[in-house]
Amino acid sequence: MVQSFLPVLERIGEEIEGLAGRGRPADYIPALAAVDPNRFGMAVAELDGAVYGVGEWQQPFSTQSVTKVFTLALDLAREGDSLWEHVGREPSGNPFNSLVQLEYEHGIPRNPFINAGALVVTDRLHRLTGDASGNLLDFLRTESGNQDLDVNRDVAASETTHGDRNAALAHFMASYGNITTPVPTLLREYFRQCAIEASCADLAVATGFLARHGIRADGTRLLTRSQAKQVNAVMMTCGTYDAAGDFAYRVGLPGKSGVGGAIIAVVPGRCTLCVWSPGLDDRGNSVAGVAALDRFTTITGLSVF
Repeated sequence: MVQSFLPVLERIGEEIEGLAGRGRPADYIPALAAVDPNRFGMAVAELDGAVYGVGEWQQPFSTQSVTKVFTLALDLAREGDSLWEHVGREPSGNPFNSLVQLEYEHGIPRNPFINAGALVVTDRLHRLTGDASGNLLDFLRTESGNQDLDVNRDVAASETTHGDRNAALAHFMASYGNITTPVPTLLREYFRQCAIEASCADLAVATGFLARHGIRADGTRLLTRSQAKQVNAVMMTCGTYDAAGDFAYRVGLPGKSGVGGAIIAVVPGRCTLCVWSPGLDDRGNSVAGVAALDRFTTITGLSVF
């Protein structure tokens, strides 16, 4: 049994320094394109509150699709299983921003972590709360203990300017009645959600409710044990775009990546992790991030398998 994660993280940090071929940042979002792909940070948060980190683990970055996990949890807590009438739970096998399957699947996205599915979840949370991105930000501030978390307006504006494909997804689903929020409002909420900045420490701590089987940091319950299992399961099968099978094979943990270079991961009942490195592979996942999590589960023996 690992007594302290810090030596493990330090070992991983040293190994990552020698990693060649770190990938490249998400160049289709200009505000992210200039970030150095060789930057790296990693944090582990235990359920007793201990947090360990290495590298730039306290450096804020653009969270991007990592936030889809938290939006899903907030909506699932409010409407329960009726959410699954509007979004599926299966891997897509296509790029995260693909429109292909929506046509023959009648506007129902395959899962909540591809862009189409995340737009549906944001739509439903906004319909229930009137402020989807605000509710998400409040939740992340509370769970992380960092009240300074905020939206990077430059990144949100950059995504808005280059958001034609997301607009197409939203309009297409609206034509099937699977989007109820006016599309310009929905896109504003979605881009604000993706443009929240947080550090590895913030996200590792904020993800803790999934390792605690639905229990928040203050001891109150957000999700039932069954719902927490559902979120972790969808993370495992769909959380790293169309590389989820390879991620499960290498890492063996529920995880969710974002094109800002972050990946969060959950060891149920034990701890949560976040790793950040902006260089991405062809499927949109952090090259160094996947390698670091692979090493973590190999060294510690902690996985769901």
